[in-house]
Amino acid sequence: MNSSAFFRLFAFTLFLPLFTMEVDGQTARGNYNFLDFNQKPYYFGITLAYNNSNFRVFQSREFILNDSITRVESVTGPGFNLGIVTNLKIGENFDVRFLPTLSFGERNINYAATRSDRRPYARRIESVFVEMPFHARYKSVPFHDMRLFVIAGVKYSFDVASDSRSRNAESLVKIAPNDFAYEIGAGVQMFLPYFIFSPEIKFSHGFNNILIFDKELEESSVIDRVLSRTFTLSFHFEG
Repeated sequence: MNSSAFFRLFAFTLFLPLFTMEVDGQTARGNYNFLDFNQKPYYFGITLAYNNSNFRVFQSREFILNDSITRVESVTGPGFNLGIVTNLKIGENFDVRFLPTLSFGERNINYAATRSDRRPYARRIESVFVEMPFHARYKSVPFHDMRLFVIAGVKYSFDVASDSRSRNAESLVKIAPNDFAYEIGAGVQMFLPYFIFSPEIKFSHGFNNILIFDKELEESSVIDRVLSRTFTLSFHFEG
């Protein structure tokens, strides 16, 4: 199942109860654990996450003119995140969240050559990111110690592995260590006796070109822009 289909299934599962339940004004009924956590103006937690990341590759004019490369595409690679949650309440339904995260990921750029004696080959890019996401979160009315939420925000990330040996090799496409992205997502809060468990899905899309252009390198000259893309399934433990 690809990330798009997974997102639709996950979103349907999350939001179905929101549209089917009847809100009769007695919102506190069944929200025993929620009432305790709702008294806190702020709280902290940890995040464990799985990510799938790739590039959005834009071909340059040189791609059409060159006679040795026929295809350039990005392949999704797996990774995982470990982070800290800082959550500040703004009224009853809004939160501001800061989630500094250490993220490990792998992304590939695949090439196909015109020469019959040369097989398709890849440029493998392994990264270790220090990420600084800032999110605004809107939460639904609680129902039986559960509530749905949506998030939106921005993220700055820095690849601390960008000076690795493979990244600086002359024959490899180089990717800038700094990146900025916007993020959207959705999830559900489950208020348990001792903590809040919140599974969440999130999509990140970079909005600055992270390709370090090298006109002397053919694999770089056939690319105009490279943008980052990441799908993340997170599990927050807060309280």
